[in-house]
Amino acid sequence: MARQYLLLAIFLLCTSPLAAQTSGSISGRITFGSDARPLHQVSVKLVELKRTVVTDDDGRYEFKGLPPGRYTIFVHQEGFGDVTRTVALAAGAGATIDVVLTLTGVREQVTVTATGSEQSLFESIASVSTTDSTKLVERAAVGLGDSLDNEAGVAKRNFGPGNSRPVIRGFDGDRVLVASDGVRVGSLASQSGDHSEPVDVLSVDRVEVVKGPATLLYGSNAIGGVVNAVSGHDEGAHPGLRGYFTTIGSSNSDQASVSGGVEYGWKNWMVWGNATGQRSSDYKAGGGYGRVFNSFTRNAAGNGGFGYYAKKAFANFNFSHYQNRFGIPVGDGADEERSLRMWRQSYRINVGLTDLNSFISSIKVTLDHTNYRHQEIADSVVGTTFRNRVYSYRAVLDQRAYKRLSGRFGVEGYYRNYSTVGEETLIDRPIKQRSFSAFGLEELKFDRVTLQFGGRVENNSYRPVSNAYRERDFTGFSGAAGARFRLWKGGAFVANYTHSYRAPALEELYNFGPHDGTLSFEIGNENLRAEKSNGIDLSLRQQNKRVRLEGNFFYYRINDFVFLAPTGEFDGGGGGGGKRQFGDGGGSGLPITEYRQGDSRFYGTEFNIVASVSKYVDLTSSIDYVNARLSDGRPLPRIPPFRARFGVDAHYKTFSVRPEYVVAGKQDRVFDLETPTRGYGTFNLAANYVIPQDHFAHIFFVNAFNLGNTMYFNHVSFIKDISPEIGRGVKFGYTVRFF
Repeated sequence: MARQYLLLAIFLLCTSPLAAQTSGSISGRITFGSDARPLHQVSVKLVELKRTVVTDDDGRYEFKGLPPGRYTIFVHQEGFGDVTRTVALAAGAGATIDVVLTLTGVREQVTVTATGSEQSLFESIASVSTTDSTKLVERAAVGLGDSLDNEAGVAKRNFGPGNSRPVIRGFDGDRVLVASDGVRVGSLASQSGDHSEPVDVLSVDRVEVVKGPATLLYGSNAIGGVVNAVSGHDEGAHPGLRGYFTTIGSSNSDQASVSGGVEYGWKNWMVWGNATGQRSSDYKAGGGYGRVFNSFTRNAAGNGGFGYYAKKAFANFNFSHYQNRFGIPVGDGADEERSLRMWRQSYRINVGLTDLNSFISSIKVTLDHTNYRHQEIADSVVGTTFRNRVYSYRAVLDQRAYKRLSGRFGVEGYYRNYSTVGEETLIDRPIKQRSFSAFGLEELKFDRVTLQFGGRVENNSYRPVSNAYRERDFTGFSGAAGARFRLWKGGAFVANYTHSYRAPALEELYNFGPHDGTLSFEIGNENLRAEKSNGIDLSLRQQNKRVRLEGNFFYYRINDFVFLAPTGEFDGGGGGGGKRQFGDGGGSGLPITEYRQGDSRFYGTEFNIVASVSKYVDLTSSIDYVNARLSDGRPLPRIPPFRARFGVDAHYKTFSVRPEYVVAGKQDRVFDLETPTRGYGTFNLAANYVIPQDHFAHIFFVNAFNLGNTMYFNHVSFIKDISPEIGRGVKFGYTVRFF
C-alpha cells in the first residue's frame, strides 16, 4: 500500500506542471487619449466563456486558467467606442492585448444584435451599422429616424420631427422591428406615419441597425431589418461611479435638451438611473419658406434599475418611462392644431447563468411588460386614444463551443392587447395577439471560412373580441445560411441566403376607416396570406490602417407582399362603398385605400469607405440605392431615392472637424397617387473638441446643417407635399463623462 501511495505522489508531482502548462492567460492594458492615459474600471469580457473582469487603476486586466482555443476580447466603457480583439491561445501560452479607446473620430464598431454575442462589424456575417452615444448626441435629434438618417441603407419616414422612424433598404412599417436590448419596444409606430418610437437616443449606449432580414433571432416583424437600442446595463457590475451629463441647444427650432445619468457599483451590486428632457418650437424650412406650423416637440424620459452580478449568475431589474407630445404639421396656421401625446412604461427583468461547465455555457431569460398609450388631439380636444399592452418573454441559451462549432438557440413570445376608443376607431373593440417561436443559430469556424446557418418557427394568432372579425392563425418558417471568406489580410467576402416569413400585421387585417396617419380611408383584408421572402446579400469588405471599405448588394423576392393601394374612390360619407362602417360616417374626403397582395422584388446596393490620406486627414464616402417594384412593373410607394455622402475628417490630437456634402437624386419611380420628389444637396459641418483627464472627459461639439438653406422634401415622408425639411441651423452642446 505504501508503495502505491508513493507511486501516486510521484505521478501527481510529474503531471501537475503539465496540467499547469495547459492553462493559458490573456492580459493587457486599456488606455485612451493622445497621452495614453490609463482607463480604470473598464469592462473586459471574454466572449466565448462569458467571463468579465475590470481594469485596475493602471488600466490593466488579466484572465487566467484558460484552455487553448480562439478567443474574442470585448472592451466596453460607456461613451467610448467598443473594441473587439481576437486571439488564438496555445496550450500553456500567454497573450498580451493592449487596447486604445477613443471618444470620437473614425473607429472600430461592434455589434451584439447580429448574432446575440459581441463581435466586430468586420467579422459579422450580417450587414450591420452602429451609431454610438457620442454621434447620437452630436446629431441631437428628437426622433429615432432623424438620429439614423444618412446612415448607408437607412432613411427616415416622418410626419414631422417628433415622430421620425427608420426605413431600412426601402422597408417600413411592420417589416422593421424596433427593439431595446433585443426585445420589442411595444409601440404602435409601425402601423401609422404619425406615430413615434419611444426611444431616448440621448441616454442609450448605441443604436445598431441590422440591414436585411433579421427574422432568425428577432421574428417575422424583422423581415426588412431590426433597429436595436443597446443600454449597456447587461455588461456586468463594475466598482465605483460612472456617469454623464449632456446639454444641447439649436438655433433653428429653439431646441433645448438636457440628459444625465449615473451608475454605481459596490461589490456584486450595481444601480443606475438617467433622465432626459427635450423641447423644440416650430422649425424654419429652407429656401425662405418660413416656419413650418405645428412642428413643435416636447419630450421627457427616464429609467432606473439595479442588478446583482455574481461570478456565474446575474439578475437585474429596469423600469423606464417615456412621454412625448409633438405637433402634426399639416396646416398653415389657420387650420386646427393637431398633436399626439404618448406615454410608454416598461418593466423588465433579466436573469441568467454564465460560464457553466456543461453543454450549455450560458442562459439568459428576459421578461418584459410594456404599457403603451397615445392620444390624438385636435384643438386641445382628445379625439382618439390608442392602447397597446405587451407582455414579452425571451430565453436564449449559448452552447459551449465544440471544436469548430458554436451557436445559440432559444424561445420567444409575446401577448398583446390592442384597442382604440374615439373618433378614429379603426378597429371595433380590442384584438388580442399571441406569438410564440423557437429559433437556433449555429456557426462553424475554419481558418479562412466561417459558416453560419439557422432557422426559426413562429406562430401568430389574432383573436378579435368583436364577432364581426375573423380569427386568424399563421405558422411559418424562416431560415438562413451564410458564409464569410477571408480573401487576404484585412479582406473578406460575405454571402447570405435568407428565406423569411411574415404574418400580416393587425392593422393590415382589420383596419377600417379614415386614418390621418396614412392620409387615406383604410380598408383591411381579413383574407391576407403570409409574406414569404427569398433573398441574397453579398458583401465585400476591406479593413486595414489605410482603408475601411464595405460594399453590399442585395436582392429579395417577396411573394404575397402586402401593400396599401388606392381604389380610385374618395370617402364621401358612404362608409367605403357599402362596407361596414364605424363612427358617424360623416365623410373624411380622404382617398379610399385597401390592403392588397402581389409579388414584389427589391434590389439595391450600399457602399461605405473611409480612406486615411495622412495621419491627420480621412476621406469618407457612402452611397445607397434601392429599387422596389411589384411583379406587374409598378413601383412600390415611398421608396428612398439614390443618395451619396462625401466628407472629410480632419483631426489633430483631440480636435476634429468634418465637412460633408449630402446629395439625393430625383425620385420619379412613384406609386398610384404618389407624386415625384426632386433631388437636392445639402452641406453640413460638424466639429468637436475633447479635453481628457484622469477620471473625466469633456466633449464640446457643434453641428451646422443645411448651410446652403436648401428647401427640399423627404420622399419617404407621408406629408412631403405639405411640409419641407428643416433649413439652415446650428446645434451646439457639451458632454462630460466621468469614470
